[in-house]
Amino acid sequence: MYRRALIALLTALLCLIGLGSAPAAGAEGDWWEPTARPAPDSQINATGEPFRGTDDQGRVRGFVDAHNHVMSNEGFGGRIICGKPFDQAGIAEALKDCPEHYPDGSGALFENLTGGADGKHDPVGWPSFKHWPAHDSLSHQQNYYAWLERAWRGGQRVLVNDLVTNGLLCSIYPAKDRGCDEMDAIRLEARKSFEMQDYIDKIYGGPGKGFFRIVTDSAQAREVIEQGKLAVVLGVETSEPFGCKQTLGIPGCSKADIDRGLDELHKIGVRSMFLCHKFDNALCGVRFDSGTTGTAVNAGQFLSTGTFWRTEKCSGSQHDNPISNVTPKEIADLLPPGTGFPVYPSDAQCNTRGLTRLGEHAINGMMKRGMMLEIDHMSVKAAGRALDLLEAAKYPGVISSHSWMDNSWMERLYRLGGFAAPYMNGAEHFVSEAGGTKALRDKYGVGLGYGTDMNGVGGWPAPGGTAITYPYRSADGGTVLDRQQTGERTWDVNTDGAAHAGLVPDWIEQIRLSGGGKGAETVRDLMGGAESYLRTWGATERY
Repeated sequence: MYRRALIALLTALLCLIGLGSAPAAGAEGDWWEPTARPAPDSQINATGEPFRGTDDQGRVRGFVDAHNHVMSNEGFGGRIICGKPFDQAGIAEALKDCPEHYPDGSGALFENLTGGADGKHDPVGWPSFKHWPAHDSLSHQQNYYAWLERAWRGGQRVLVNDLVTNGLLCSIYPAKDRGCDEMDAIRLEARKSFEMQDYIDKIYGGPGKGFFRIVTDSAQAREVIEQGKLAVVLGVETSEPFGCKQTLGIPGCSKADIDRGLDELHKIGVRSMFLCHKFDNALCGVRFDSGTTGTAVNAGQFLSTGTFWRTEKCSGSQHDNPISNVTPKEIADLLPPGTGFPVYPSDAQCNTRGLTRLGEHAINGMMKRGMMLEIDHMSVKAAGRALDLLEAAKYPGVISSHSWMDNSWMERLYRLGGFAAPYMNGAEHFVSEAGGTKALRDKYGVGLGYGTDMNGVGGWPAPGGTAITYPYRSADGGTVLDRQQTGERTWDVNTDGAAHAGLVPDWIEQIRLSGGGKGAETVRDLMGGAESYLRTWGATERY
């Protein structure tokens, strides 16, 4: 019974997260093809030169994945996301399961609840990949470097790599191979991101030659995209940044801790971040999860902070998600004896906690350092106050990257000069959601992004919807993509859904074919995402 309750809590806590002419290819061969890819390795299944340069108005083009977790296998104690995006020893070492998943997956506590219908799965990754990665397998690597390479070949030009972890989840998960300090995990994930860049450079012939380029300012990002490569931005999404947890309402950090933390993050290359995520902390209250997931996360909130979420009637049209009053016994059993969940009024859906004074200090510190604020996961009260501060300062650096903001804030975000990217839902759903903000985007002249949340344990588009025909041409028309193959496994978005990052171009082709002409219109707006994201970033730097 305890194991079932533990798994339920773990599950909930992890629901986180027309171009101008281009220069000729170099004399050494096609600049977009690696010169020393290890053997064996994954195929890319894309042919044709990736677009580069700018259009006749000097604008870059390309898609933006505004929310991805390339290195989350290094967070949460190192054993929640199994497999790595790269390994110096090659794909066989990178794409293998966690030790406790062998021999038949029965020891994979989290995976068995979320993806293994019979409590088992084939743990073998390379070369067979019988059971993973998959659209509904939430504990296996989705960002192998070659799959990210295929996303780039299909038109992606900005990738936001959110460094992520959760100290409570790490502490209660039985399998771990490292400590649970959140800032230590962030430092490690940042270092591994640069190591991955070096690894890809080596494959492509030397320093600076790879497609994966970590950037620290908008001008550098623009240059990378004009070269036809992928600009990678480091962000942070964690529950207790700078040690800023709260215990029984008492903050665990000071203004000096925040200043030191922001200085450190900026120094290692982080340019965007969330101030709170899943649990209320010393900086801000969170937007609730709903249903049984919300009940489980609320249990985590209690175990982390000593208090449950508190609600009140909303003062405006915005609201947080409703909290269920149904408490499964498995979740109730996790709490200390005699501890009961509060009963929440159905007409009170807003978190009483907003942006604290320490949170305001953190936002002012981010503005001082030219960093972009991720507003998703903030409670209505916290998000409203954050927008007040940004508006008073006329600061454009605000991002909503994966559909966790009340949409009625959208005009305030665009008016400031911010950028938004809906979550990677099914193609029809995505087209519909994009249509809901189309008038505003046209009004403010902004493009559109998407947040895949790969490696973020969110679930991804299942098979179904509008079928695509392989091979197909990328949205820019310059690349032909066929079914993606890694080892003995061939993926098809029609039958596999969005199993890993390499299928993002296939999902975009589904979008193009969905919703009549609206799908093609949505893809055109997505192609304007890179330029819009860089405009937001550039305006933030000029503040």
